Amino acid sequence: MRVAVCLVLGSGVLFAQAGETPKYTGPGSCASPSCHGGVQVRTTTSVQQNEYSTWVVKDKHAHAFAVLTNPVATRMAKILGPDKLGSAKADTAPKCLACHALSVPEADRARTFDSTDGVSCESCHGPASNWLGPHTTKGWTHERSVAAGMRDLRDPVHRAENCLTCHLGTADKAVDHEMIAAGHPDLYFELASFTAAMPRHWIEHAADDRTKEDPFADVRMLAAGQAVQLREQLQRVARNAQGNSWPEFADLDCFACHHSLTNAENSWRQELGYAGRRAGNPPWNVSRYAVLRQIVNEMDRENGRRLETEVDKLYAIMSSGNPDRNQAAAQARTTADVAGRIAQQMSTAAFDQARTQRLLKAIAGDGDYISRQGERAAEQVTMALQSLYLAYSAQAHPNNDTQIRAAIKALFQQVENPSAYNAAKFAEQMRALKQVLP
Repeated sequence: MRVAVCLVLGSGVLFAQAGETPKYTGPGSCASPSCHGGVQVRTTTSVQQNEYSTWVVKDKHAHAFAVLTNPVATRMAKILGPDKLGSAKADTAPKCLACHALSVPEADRARTFDSTDGVSCESCHGPASNWLGPHTTKGWTHERSVAAGMRDLRDPVHRAENCLTCHLGTADKAVDHEMIAAGHPDLYFELASFTAAMPRHWIEHAADDRTKEDPFADVRMLAAGQAVQLREQLQRVARNAQGNSWPEFADLDCFACHHSLTNAENSWRQELGYAGRRAGNPPWNVSRYAVLRQIVNEMDRENGRRLETEVDKLYAIMSSGNPDRNQAAAQARTTADVAGRIAQQMSTAAFDQARTQRLLKAIAGDGDYISRQGERAAEQVTMALQSLYLAYSAQAHPNNDTQIRAAIKALFQQVENPSAYNAAKFAEQMRALKQVLP
């Protein structure tokens, strides 16, 4: 049950001693109407003060725990069993609760709260005991909260890292091929699109002026998010290469195998051939590189060439059918280092209308390469193009806005059914989009 509580200044929970190990206080600690539990947006304060209310009423994260009791989750738990999940039921399984709830040990809790609240405030903002009280005082700054343990989600790299702990996984939070086979959705993510889909309870400020909103914040978020998710994917490959099951099929392109088997004369895959691998060897999933390659080329061509070289090396190893563990791990780590440096570069890069327009054209013009990388790459690109165009059109107001939006919508229709994805048709629609872009 979610209960709004009044925050009593001076309580032990709210004003923890500096240097204490931060602990979780639960979503109720943020829910006072005078703090983040208001109904209406307040414009005279630095935050909207209805953040908790927005989350609990509108945000799907608030219902993340509830899905663990639905028929699909129940069937998954039965298939996988307690040896895999840690429990016979999904709603009590540590492997499931790690991402579907704020599930932390009792020793890490400053007060009692209910994990059935789902993915709540501290799942993203971090344990609040050391900053919860102080951050309500006059003159307190965001930087002081970060120093006290709050996660700095204003930084797009940190934001992407935080989201990807569940939307891609870590050593402790992993959705592998076995879980996908049992019914868990394959994980995909694009920071700007997923952020836009959330009911917004924050303000995106300009990096150089906290008094102004940044009209191209989503473009910076897209760029940094693409680099971070590639880096995290590469680190996952390196981890999996040292694991028990290898190759881990969740690292590969799912739909290279999971698609309808048509007559040979109707197969776009057989028509295109299997460049860089033997027929029958599922390729490494390069969807998290498909957009980034054009962004890096726009920002820093030398880094773009370096990243392309390293990605190509890993693709050859991972798409060989029986990749060498040590080679894969070493190459994945090397490539991750490059992607990590690019992520930091993107987090502070300047994006404006002209650069956003160039990115739109460059990505739309890369349809032949992107389409051949499979449905997941096409999906990433479609989400990215929408994010870029929304930012661009809000400032440029192109005369053919309706036509451009229709072309992007047609791309989404191409990736609605992953198993029925057709590379040639997607490439054709990319060309159609490029023709109508200003």
